[in-house]
Amino acid sequence: MTVTGIDFVALQVRDLGAAAAFYEKRLGLKRAPGPEHAVVFDTAPIAFAVREPLPGVELPERPGAGVALWFKSDDAQRLHDELAGAGVPIVAAPVDGPFGRTFSFADPEGYVVTVHGQ
Repeated sequence: MTVTGIDFVALQVRDLGAAAAFYEKRLGLKRAPGPEHAVVFDTAPIAFAVREPLPGVELPERPGAGVALWFKSDDAQRLHDELAGAGVPIVAAPVDGPFGRTFSFADPEGYVVTVHGQ
């Protein structure tokens, strides 16, 4: 048996509708078919979703501490400017680094997401 890599990433969220709307409206992600308890997005090469918490999971005020989730963008600075203009909390301002223009924001659930790209 061999594990070949990450194949799917899902964030457990308190408000599935609000989380899905955020990723659709603010990041431009498109929905893909998925189960009722989750909203799956058509991302490549790895599928991304937001989902209801698994039974017995109590999400803390700031979920995902210690996890680094990165999205690639064709224009990270423009996305930063749009998110900041919409009042989305920016956790780390844009900088130029080894992965291009990079910044981090907090989504409505408190997950910190990093975006990198041109």
